[in-house]
Amino acid sequence: MDDTILERGRGVLRIEAEAILALAERIDDSFLDAVKAILSCDGRVVTTGVGKAGAIARKVAATLASTGSPSFYLHPAEALHGDLGMVTSADVVLALSYSGESDEVLRLLPSLKQIGARIVAMVGSTASGLAAAAEIVLDVSVGAEACPLGLAPTTSAAAMLALGDALALAAMEARGFSREDFALYHPAGALGKRLTLRVSDVMRSGDQIALVRADTSLHDVLFAITKAKAGCAFVVDGSGLLLGLITDGDIRRALVSHEDALNLPTSSFMNREPLVVMGDPMAAEALAILEESPKRPGEAPVVDAEGRAIGLLMLKDLLRSGIV
Repeated sequence: MDDTILERGRGVLRIEAEAILALAERIDDSFLDAVKAILSCDGRVVTTGVGKAGAIARKVAATLASTGSPSFYLHPAEALHGDLGMVTSADVVLALSYSGESDEVLRLLPSLKQIGARIVAMVGSTASGLAAAAEIVLDVSVGAEACPLGLAPTTSAAAMLALGDALALAAMEARGFSREDFALYHPAGALGKRLTLRVSDVMRSGDQIALVRADTSLHDVLFAITKAKAGCAFVVDGSGLLLGLITDGDIRRALVSHEDALNLPTSSFMNREPLVVMGDPMAAEALAILEESPKRPGEAPVVDAEGRAIGLLMLKDLLRSGIV
């Protein structure tokens, strides 16, 4: 029984993969025309379909919208009861129906034509009613469904999904849609944050950083670090220029090696050449700086062009920011 289940799973994947590969070989000028229709669309790409084709249509609309082609899904039944008001003559309607004879979709066609929207059909039968009514026809026919009964839309749904992705991504590339554009539409995702979040958005500043002088005693440095709830203190001169860095780890090591360490000046123990982050780079770039450093510091001062300390960048804050 276990072997039978495993072989069935492998068989489904093989059948669907082979159908998609065969579909790739059949892409022709109709695909090119469909992509051009999307690129020249002054309105929205409206996807529609029922059943499994409807589920695929929803996903295709989402992919189009997130890759630079404004799009939404329109349920054909709701469209027949008023939602057709969402469609304009500037829109392109991408209608999905493997049989090409879905009643709910066919009933939309006269109104869509009257509105003036362009119709692109994604069908498994180019002799169907939907294909006959469409301006552009995309043939997604497959040899057989992966369903052992030959009934459940499986291979046909996979082919529709793959061709929908192909349309969206071909249009994306043709319009020069960039990583920055993608981030704009995905601000909450890790990629969006990597492309938009800067050091200034993540760093600690003001009362959250401890500033001390070179002659400040380690005793007072400890209080400054504690007050700022930080793990280190910046050693600066009178104009705010960074002279060095001292961490709570440095202080612990000083206490072990020097009996009177708490009364000694910070200059005796500070790191005079700490890793620093200059200016306001992307947070992802700063994370790389910290991670690629041989010392793998947990924090770094942020300094301006003149070398003045303006913030504290903590590794844990970078990781919490969601850029990874």
